[in-house]
Amino acid sequence: MRVLITGAAGQVGRELVTAFADHDVVAADRATLDTTDRAAVLAAVAGWRPDAIVNAAAYTAVDACETEADRAYTVNALAVRHVAEAADRVGAHLVHLSTDYVFDGTKPTPYDEWDVPNPRSVYGRSKQAGERELAGRPDVTVVRIAWVFGEHGGNVVKTILRAAADQPTLRFVDDQRGRPTAAADAAAFVRRIVADRRPGLFHATNQGEVSWFEFARAVMESAGHDPGRVEAIATADLVPPRPAPRPANSVLDDVALRLSGLEPLPHYRESLDRVVAALTR
Repeated sequence: MRVLITGAAGQVGRELVTAFADHDVVAADRATLDTTDRAAVLAAVAGWRPDAIVNAAAYTAVDACETEADRAYTVNALAVRHVAEAADRVGAHLVHLSTDYVFDGTKPTPYDEWDVPNPRSVYGRSKQAGERELAGRPDVTVVRIAWVFGEHGGNVVKTILRAAADQPTLRFVDDQRGRPTAAADAAAFVRRIVADRRPGLFHATNQGEVSWFEFARAVMESAGHDPGRVEAIATADLVPPRPAPRPANSVLDDVALRLSGLEPLPHYRESLDRVVAALTR
């Protein structure tokens, strides 16, 4: 099977390349394929003729999106239109990665796949727009992930480990909750979706609900540091305040995954221990 992976240089993209290593992989970073260029996308996909496309390309600088809305919508929405059009022309199954930021975070219980999105940030609205570009297409899968961490790229686990090396106290908010997603686990799930050519919308996060405060303590403990060095603060007390609003509740329940009989992703702590061990060895 030939699999085209866009955004292949990102933290999830690199894990996707590894997950599909036993297939014919076309790993396209932005230099190889600019998904915002319709003509380039159509020509490249027509030439490569993949059986499946995994679109991991995105503009994920959440706060920067607030002042760079055109860029956010170009990369996160219009580019999705181009990739979907190209996939249709060659009959490729398309898997598109989305986010918990499509929700406003006000629901008192976890969000399932049938909850109505209501994003509050430009990033969230641009990602919802990308999902809308795929609405009604029969051979498309949207996979929402959240709080992504892994061995590659910038992420909160690396930030915590760096801070632990030179700061006596770390402060993380305790009023935002979610389910972390290990990039490698998300990539393994996408591989299953591609193998089954299974369409629809899925939430695919690791098991285990935590606040950022609790997650930071888990990272410290996993790395052999004293988790008591992590202090809890409120989002409203962040200095400087973040330009983009964050969902207070980012917990994505994987209802569609369970009802489909698919194996859930492992508990986040199991994957966190693996990632921390790799980053600290």
